[in-house]
Amino acid sequence: MDLRSYYTKIRETEDLLSGAHLVVVSLKTSAGGKEGVRTEVPRGVAAKLIAEMRARPATDAEAFEFHEGHREAKERIDREEAARRLQVMVIPAQDFKNAKERS
Repeated sequence: MDLRSYYTKIRETEDLLSGAHLVVVSLKTSAGGKEGVRTEVPRGVAAKLIAEMRARPATDAEAFEFHEGHREAKERIDREEAARRLQVMVIPAQDFKNAKERS
């Protein structure tokens, strides 16, 4: 393998990409790579994966679905966490009536 051409290919691929982070979709590889896995990676890593034919840039629709799925998962986790933190105080009815009468 010619390292000069390898790194030149990575730099050229990186120049074609825009943005600091990109969503890439994995491709099936002979080393057992699973096809269709979406991941957000820095531009340099994306360029390397694309140059090595281990991933491709995600389409706008795929990137939107990826980000939307993560947003929904975060909202669900935040709701579950808030429900765990919810504190309930049980006041006997007699004590509640006495407190109302004093007010």
